[in-house]
Amino acid sequence: MPPLPPAALRKQIASGSLGPLYVLLGEDDVEKTAVAAELAETIDEGLRAFNMDRLYGADADVHDLVQAAATLPMMAPRRLVIVLEAEALLVPKRESKAAEADQARLEAFLADPPDHATVVFVCGALDQRRRVVKRLLEQAQVVNCGTIDDEAAAERWVKTRAAVLGAPLDAGAVRALVRRTGLDLVRLRAGLDRVALYAMGQPAITAEDVRQAVPAAPEAQADFGIANAIARNDAAEALHELHLALDAGAAPYFVLGQLRSAAERLPPPRVRGGIEAVFRTDLALKTSGGEPRVLLERLVVELCTSHKSQVTSQKSQVTKHKAQRCDF
Repeated sequence: MPPLPPAALRKQIASGSLGPLYVLLGEDDVEKTAVAAELAETIDEGLRAFNMDRLYGADADVHDLVQAAATLPMMAPRRLVIVLEAEALLVPKRESKAAEADQARLEAFLADPPDHATVVFVCGALDQRRRVVKRLLEQAQVVNCGTIDDEAAAERWVKTRAAVLGAPLDAGAVRALVRRTGLDLVRLRAGLDRVALYAMGQPAITAEDVRQAVPAAPEAQADFGIANAIARNDAAEALHELHLALDAGAAPYFVLGQLRSAAERLPPPRVRGGIEAVFRTDLALKTSGGEPRVLLERLVVELCTSHKSQVTSQKSQVTKHKAQRCDF
């Protein structure tokens, strides 16, 4: 069956309409653990000892899984079985007739799981050539915990995680965080943790807090970082974005590419001078003409100064023209 987005799984959890089999996949182990924890929350805390089992694939066998799922729930509509490191359970520890029998029993279980149980396989890398793995992926609802498809899904993820953390992000802060980090879950989580710590104790976390605390991802710099600050002729902000980018590990040549983009968007009379400044900086970087951070700082200031000079010149020309008209 088609993959199930985490947001759709959360709707199932909220409605209480869980299915019998789930597979949590993805490289983001933290997110898989978080989703498994949300599923565990569907069982009343006081009844978890009776209605929930956690198995580890490396230690458990098929018999343990079947027995755990077969046990009837007590004072609850469903029983929950979470199998961590499930890939170890899906692959026989050694090839033998007994292992073959276990695999056949596991396939039979996957084909007809108990109606009263929900079994969650939390998996690492799976060998999808194995027959039992193919059966599992065919029968279970597969939840990809490592990717976010679009900005709307990313904003929903941030709101959910912020609520768990008790971080009071307003709507503008949520949008700003997604735009600065992109759709990468690792960056989103790191950015949320960073701004939550930065604004700890505040009644609300704003977009300005996000801008101050969270470095823009490399792909976001082109649209929301240094180039935009230069376009606004805001040297202080451009330098702030430059420092955030470099501190986050952005390569100087990558940042130089963003500054060239900014130079190309200067007012037409200043484009040539801006591009020449970029070329001078490029040459200095290639010939060890200075410390890269300092060279880039100088370029940022020059581009903003050039923009400011052009605006000042235009205003001066307008003032002069008005004065000439008054003379007549």
